[in-house]
Amino acid sequence: MNSAIAFESGNITVHMVGIGGISMSGLAEILMHRGVKITGSDLNQSEITKRLEGLGAIIYGSHSPSNIQNQNLVVHTAAVSEDNPEIIEARKRSIPVIERAELLGVIMDQYPNCIAVSGTHGKTTTTSMISCILLEGGLDPTIHVGGILDMIGGNTRIGDKNYFVAEACEYKDSFLKFKPSIAIVLNIEADHLDYFRDIDHIRSSFASFLSNVRDPGEIIMNLDDPQSRLLAKSLTRPVITYGLHSEDADWTAEGITFKNGCASYTAYYKKAVWGAVSLSVPGMHNVSNSLASIAACNALGVSKAGILKGLDAFKGTHRRLEDKGTRNGVRVMDDYAHHPTEIQTTLSAARGLTSGRLFCVFQPHTYTRTLELLDDFSRSFAMADTVVVTDIYAAREKDNGLIHSRTLTERINQNTGNATYIQGFRDIAAFLGESTRAGDLVITMGAGDVYKVGPMFIESASPTTSG
Repeated sequence: MNSAIAFESGNITVHMVGIGGISMSGLAEILMHRGVKITGSDLNQSEITKRLEGLGAIIYGSHSPSNIQNQNLVVHTAAVSEDNPEIIEARKRSIPVIERAELLGVIMDQYPNCIAVSGTHGKTTTTSMISCILLEGGLDPTIHVGGILDMIGGNTRIGDKNYFVAEACEYKDSFLKFKPSIAIVLNIEADHLDYFRDIDHIRSSFASFLSNVRDPGEIIMNLDDPQSRLLAKSLTRPVITYGLHSEDADWTAEGITFKNGCASYTAYYKKAVWGAVSLSVPGMHNVSNSLASIAACNALGVSKAGILKGLDAFKGTHRRLEDKGTRNGVRVMDDYAHHPTEIQTTLSAARGLTSGRLFCVFQPHTYTRTLELLDDFSRSFAMADTVVVTDIYAAREKDNGLIHSRTLTERINQNTGNATYIQGFRDIAAFLGESTRAGDLVITMGAGDVYKVGPMFIESASPTTSG
């Protein structure tokens, strides 16, 4: 695709397959702001699709060849296969077809200052944290984040043409389409093994991503992460580093204390005191995320006052340790964690938020991930008192019969003996109603639709017992 495509000509129509997705919908909004006509398809009507229709998009509820008429471009996500009827029809009509990441890369190229946040975990939170800093620092960024951020009223914000902040996902090498001026690597771990061969393949992909960073530009890496440290040693250009446990990092944190689960600390830059930081989101992992954010925004030239104000103002994003309410003194939260490391990190943060028992309702995400990382998953729930495992959320995959949530439940019990398998969401809500008592914390966890369990539990009529 020619990156010089005239998106602002007013004569362009783009069709988006799977337009209701969190990233696709944001890109659609950015293009509509520039006068591009948008059509799209999605099997599921949602608040996102309704919003886009309200902005003028034409959205079809099925994937049909008839949806493709005279559009100038068809965009699809990496999860959409080549046998999709709309893609087939577009190719018949010689309409260019590209992946979502390529479109995002074209948009990024139009901004002189572009921050791309990569890593196996923490991308949405760190991208949102940086966005909050830039806004509180008086800048006017365009923001494209993989979650709902209340301070921008959704997942996308249209700003001026100077600053762009976005997540950079490694799945199927999507982030290789980006050429940011600042790239952040939060961590590198085994994931997406339906595409990557092994951790060496994943690290190689991150190396290719960093080779695309503009010159002049900045690379920011987490020295606490073993794979990131290994990669940093192989780079020939300068790297800005951070870490909580790495004395040789440029940015570090000392004197970390917690109040109501949220940290305060003193940030150091190259061994010198930089400033006193207060966070409004819980967990030690967010201390690390905040150091990455400080490093990026400092490199961008944001004032210290603006950075500190932004960190204090950041309240988190939806589905990241999100409070859902209480029922009879039982606090209910929800989190997107779906990788073993994310689970342990989130449970550690949740443990600091309650003096009662911790109940985790976990929905595995994709058969491939559950099977390939089964041993790691089985050891991830030690900080929970009770784990409820429900059926695997298939997402883009089909059940190959090789793995089931009952197997994961058995493996967890071999390690910590605290898991039970329950299939139905309403049955899970009933179990929680019978098992929890005031002071306990329930956290639903996974990248699928497990978030529905919390409201079911809160709204159910049966009284909570003393369990």
